[in-house]
Amino acid sequence: MRRLAHCLSLSVTLLLATPLAAQVGPHLPNADARRPLGTQREWAAQQQEWLKLRLERTLPALMRRDSIDMWIVPMREYNEDPVFSSIVAPTTFAARRRTIYVFHDLGGDKGVERLALGGTSQGGLYTAVRSQVAATNVSSGNTTAELWGSAQWDVLTKVIRDRKPKRIALDVDTTFAFSDGLTLGEYTGMLSRDVLKPDGDWRPDIKPAERLAVDLIAIRQAEEEATFNRMNRLTWDIIEEAFSAKVITPGVTRTSDVVWWMRQRVADYGLTTWFQPSVDVQRQGGTQGDDPIIQKGDVLHCDFGITAMRLNTDTQHMGYVLKDGETEVPAGLRAALVNTNRLQDIVFSEIRPGASGNGVLQASRTRMTAGGINGTIYSHAIGMHGHGAGTLIGLWDYQDGVPGRGDHTIMPGTWYAIELQATTPVAEWGGQPVRVGQEEDVIVNAAGVVRWGYQRQTLFHLVKPVRSAPSRARR
Repeated sequence: MRRLAHCLSLSVTLLLATPLAAQVGPHLPNADARRPLGTQREWAAQQQEWLKLRLERTLPALMRRDSIDMWIVPMREYNEDPVFSSIVAPTTFAARRRTIYVFHDLGGDKGVERLALGGTSQGGLYTAVRSQVAATNVSSGNTTAELWGSAQWDVLTKVIRDRKPKRIALDVDTTFAFSDGLTLGEYTGMLSRDVLKPDGDWRPDIKPAERLAVDLIAIRQAEEEATFNRMNRLTWDIIEEAFSAKVITPGVTRTSDVVWWMRQRVADYGLTTWFQPSVDVQRQGGTQGDDPIIQKGDVLHCDFGITAMRLNTDTQHMGYVLKDGETEVPAGLRAALVNTNRLQDIVFSEIRPGASGNGVLQASRTRMTAGGINGTIYSHAIGMHGHGAGTLIGLWDYQDGVPGRGDHTIMPGTWYAIELQATTPVAEWGGQPVRVGQEEDVIVNAAGVVRWGYQRQTLFHLVKPVRSAPSRARR
């Protein structure tokens, strides 16, 4: 018995250590098996171009929409504003000591002036302001020192008073964390040097950035959509392999084994993830506990996403472990997935620019109930963050709407994860209800047209029996 247990344990260990296949999978064909999304250097070049477009194309439009003349975003190293990753180059990982980013609308075709008080030019996209104090750099010789301490607030004061903006935005918000990045320490520093104090007849109107910060993070460039499509395809390939006999041996493999296989596969590809994946089981007759051994006849569900190029995916799929003699999923389970697909269709059709998350939720739930679907809707924006900047279309425990965060309106050029579930009685299981959770990413393009980031699941992933090789007749 001990020997059998050892052999089973060894088989799982060997399975989890299986080397990468010759190709990624059918959803991302002909991709490099080691680096299916490309190299770090290729990533950086793409991200730098996206950043340039975001600052030159999107930022001026948002500042003018909100009548903001100047946006000030100060931060210190390792305590960065949430907007940080949306305004810096891909090779910048933290603020430089203290960096104060200043965006000043010059009006008309002149665009937005971009200053970095402290820090660097981010590949030529900012004017980096340095101190006038001479210093010696050990590698480049004589130069000027970086701005430091109170000198930064003095330079900021001069920048503001030279330009005299009518309306200044700061990242202070009680609704969205994405637009609440101004720390008390930084604000206290500004006050201590009278940075925002009126000067003569000039009286600035200080206001929260609010939508400006949220939408700058949320809005994606059209040039990013092809990469997002590839990321979703790769996500599908990883799930499809995880929910197959390559990874799962019924009676041996636990759900945690599949989770860690997924994590390892992501790491092998040089990617990361923004949350720990999950795999759970539904079985005829009841629940199975926290980490069950997967058996034939089990319904599988996963929640999984990848991170690359500061972008994220979020996907939930269903799988089924065929019983002996079965060649397809029982009809009742297939019908349960169809019900969830119907709910997906409803939410998909309600998402449109100008609609609020609460509005989409209410309209979708009304149609869901009229259609006889027993479900819940808890969809969200996705992009630079997994639970991204943008509106909320319900929470699993707030099906009547989410005050504040659900009132934000959908913008063109944003991405959403349509996340929901429908619960359906299954005849083959004696009427036992089965929950089918689905999550697929969608793109709302610049023209307001909604489409899937790749596609949506309409068939269960199958864990098929492994056919043993025919034995050779003895001579």
